[in-house]
Amino acid sequence: MRKKAPRTAVALGTGLLAVALALTGCTGGGGGTADTTKPVSQSDIDKAMKTPTTLTFWTWVPDIKNEVALFEKKYPAIKVKVENVGQGAPHYQKLRTALKAGKGAPDVAQIEFQYISSFTVTDSLLNLAPYGANDLGDQYVPWVWNQVKQNNGVYAVPQDSGPMGNLYRKDILDKAGVTTPPTTWEQYATDAAAVKEKTGVYMSNLASSQAGQMLGLLWQAGVKPFGYDGKKGVTVDVNSDEAKKVASYWQDLIQKGYVSTDPDFTDSWYQGLANGKYAGWLTAAWAPVFLQGTAAKTSGLWRAAELPQTPGAKPASGNWGGSSDAVLKTTKNPIAAYELAKFINNDPESTLMFANKQFLFPTLNSTLKDPAFVDQKAEFYGGQEVNKLFANISTTVDTKFDWLPYMDYAYSSYTETMGKALAAKGDLSAGLDAWQKALVSYGTQQGFSVNK
Repeated sequence: MRKKAPRTAVALGTGLLAVALALTGCTGGGGGTADTTKPVSQSDIDKAMKTPTTLTFWTWVPDIKNEVALFEKKYPAIKVKVENVGQGAPHYQKLRTALKAGKGAPDVAQIEFQYISSFTVTDSLLNLAPYGANDLGDQYVPWVWNQVKQNNGVYAVPQDSGPMGNLYRKDILDKAGVTTPPTTWEQYATDAAAVKEKTGVYMSNLASSQAGQMLGLLWQAGVKPFGYDGKKGVTVDVNSDEAKKVASYWQDLIQKGYVSTDPDFTDSWYQGLANGKYAGWLTAAWAPVFLQGTAAKTSGLWRAAELPQTPGAKPASGNWGGSSDAVLKTTKNPIAAYELAKFINNDPESTLMFANKQFLFPTLNSTLKDPAFVDQKAEFYGGQEVNKLFANISTTVDTKFDWLPYMDYAYSSYTETMGKALAAKGDLSAGLDAWQKALVSYGTQQGFSVNK
């Protein structure tokens, strides 16, 4: 879980493939010698970790210096310079600029799952497999581990994730005669009608500004909107029949006035959560703690549940958010850099600290089972063990979900296409068609071979 809202991506401009070629060209030198396919020996690791070294780490996580201090205590020869160069677009812009310039890039950088391929396409990330990363795979939730893998390489160590569930106002649902949270999407629609009729409240909000929420719902439904072969081949299928079925469901609820489409993470949206405008929020595992700060006066009124399901299908969820720590290919200290990324996201003390103090939702299996995390009772949620609920939800996320190597543009074009259709409470199928057209056109312009 995390206190801050997930970031909405901002397009970083055109010319992605040209930038890719420029970046690939500038990663010779240290990068060229670091990315070896020969496994690193234990003696090499021992030597590197005893050699006085200073690493630079770019991250936006608050108080991460505490986890880094654990690393420095274990490896006193290694010093880590932690820098927050911005959050969201500023972070990635500065990272790309430094890589293109061939200087100033950190050794380790925090990168959200959906942007990893936009850095592998520029050959900017170190393949961590030769450094031992393949040995970590079975320690992480399977779908999470697949987010950092590409072809035969491992390009980051998972840090946090956002499996989706349903946070709802028990008092509002009770007033509408809904005594249990809906377990199917059909029941969700029925309950939404009752909530509106009896209380005048929206069942939930499907934010017109938030591609991440919609993608998480598509993920749960088994939709595969994107694909990337790790080279120049991409697949764009955001307007598939399956995607349009999901869109049609939400269009019906929106046009009936049961679900709002307010932009999220705005003052009015915060007030809506605090003042009972919405009876629920279909959101991610970082949200329970975030909500406690946003709507503190509603403590005790909220509960958490799984997303509604499709009858007869296996329990399923999608994901919204999550990040990793990657080693830049330009690093001159690849072993120490990998050991830093590994330690803070794999050491039990460090990962539990992330979970309980910075409220990053865990990706490591052992932390997701640790009583110190899952057995916590949340007063805000009526004493419910919310962490345990989302830990179980995390095991139901589809393991196969890919991203485009130009997700910056994908998010910004969503706002101009599907987002506009949502805001207008209009034709969401047409919104998906417009998004499809924009993504195909952009990918083709950037030199990718686009399957559709």
